[in-house]
Amino acid sequence: MRLVWKSLVFCILVVAAAVSAGAAPKAVVNEIRVAEHSDRTRFVLDLTDRVDFSVFTLADPYRIVVDFPEMAWKIDPAVAQSGTGLMKGFRFGLFKPGHSRMVIDLTKPAAVANKFLLPPEGQRRYRLVLDLVATERAAYLKSAGWPEAAKPDEAAPGDDIEVDPTAAKPKRAKRVIVIDPGHGGVDPGATGVSGVLEKDLVLSVSLAVRDALERTGRYTVVMSRDTDVFLSLKARVAVGRRAKADLFISIHADSAPSEKARGASIYTLSERASDREAERLARAENQSDVIAGVDLTNESDIVTSILIDLAQRETKNSAAKFAQALVPELQRVGGVRQKSHRFAGFRVLKAPDVPSVLLELGYLSNSLDESEMRTGRWKSAMAGAISVAVDRYFKSSRPEHKAESDR
Repeated sequence: MRLVWKSLVFCILVVAAAVSAGAAPKAVVNEIRVAEHSDRTRFVLDLTDRVDFSVFTLADPYRIVVDFPEMAWKIDPAVAQSGTGLMKGFRFGLFKPGHSRMVIDLTKPAAVANKFLLPPEGQRRYRLVLDLVATERAAYLKSAGWPEAAKPDEAAPGDDIEVDPTAAKPKRAKRVIVIDPGHGGVDPGATGVSGVLEKDLVLSVSLAVRDALERTGRYTVVMSRDTDVFLSLKARVAVGRRAKADLFISIHADSAPSEKARGASIYTLSERASDREAERLARAENQSDVIAGVDLTNESDIVTSILIDLAQRETKNSAAKFAQALVPELQRVGGVRQKSHRFAGFRVLKAPDVPSVLLELGYLSNSLDESEMRTGRWKSAMAGAISVAVDRYFKSSRPEHKAESDR
C-alpha cells in the first residue's frame, strides 16, 4: 500500500511539474479556409483543441481582430495573401507571450453575423467559424473599438526617462548595442518572391549579428526580440532607452513595386524624407502597430520638449556617423542602393538619447536579393560587416566617453 501511495504521489508531482513548466499542449491551427457565399464571407479555422476566443472590430482601416490563448499555426503564409469576398487578407501569430492574434483586413465595413466553435465530428476536430456580412460605415463605427479586456499593455518602461543633453553615457566595461529585428508575430512584414517572410529573415540575420558582436568581447548585446513575437514600435524604442544603449540597430528587408530594385541601404531619422522611396518606406514601417491591431488611442510623439530635441540632435549626428562607417562594409558584402544613406521619419528611430539607425538588408521583391539573403554565407558576411562598422564607429566617435573595453 505504501508503494502504491508513493507511486501516486510521484505521478502527481510529475504532472504538477509539467503543468508549471508549461508542458501542457497548445492548440494548433492546421488549416484556414475562406469561402464567399451569396450574402456572406465564411472564415473557418481547423483546430486540434478547444480554445477560448474573443472578436472585435477596428476602424480606419477596417479590421476584425480575433484573440486567442497562445497557439501554434501550421499554415502556409501564402494563404493569408489572397483576398476573398469581404476579406482583403489576414495575418496571424504571437502577439505577446501567452496570447495569439489574428487580424482580418476588410475590403469594406463588415459585421460578424455569427461566431461559434463546432465540436469534433467524425474525422474533423474543432472548427472556429466566423460569418462576415457587409454593413454601412455608420453601423460599423458604432460597434468598432477596443473592449477593455483586449487592450494591450502598451506601457513601455523607459519612455518617461528624463533626458539631459549634457549627460554622458554611464561608464561601463562594454558598450551596449541593441539589435532590433523588425516585425514579428502577428506582423509578418514583407513577403519575398519565394514566400519567405521578412520577420523570419531579419531575425536570423539579427541573431548572427549578435553572435558576431559578442565574439569580439567588446560589446553587451541586447535583443529587442529573439523569438517570433510582436513588439510595438513604442516598446522597441523603450528597449534601447532602458538599456541606455550606445547604439540601436533596427534590421529590416524591403519590398518595392519594381522587381528591379535591389541592394542594401541605411536610414537615419529626419522629419523630411530624403526622397519619395524613403517616405514610402517610413510610412509603411510606421504602420506596424496598425497591422498588428494595437490600440493607438493615447499614442504621442516622444519628442515633446526643447530639451529632448537638443538631445536628439546629438543622437542624429552620431547615427549619421555610424551610417557612414557602415556603407563601405555593405559595399563589400554586396550591392547597395544608389544614395545608400537615406533619411526618413521612422518612429522606431525616435529615442532622443540613443543613436539609432534602420538597416534595410535588401529587397525581398527582387529574386536575386532574396535568394542571396537566405544563404548562410551571406548572413555571416553581413553580420561581420556590421560588427566591423560598429568597431570603426566607436573608435572614431566620442573618445571622451570611452568604455573600459576601448582603452
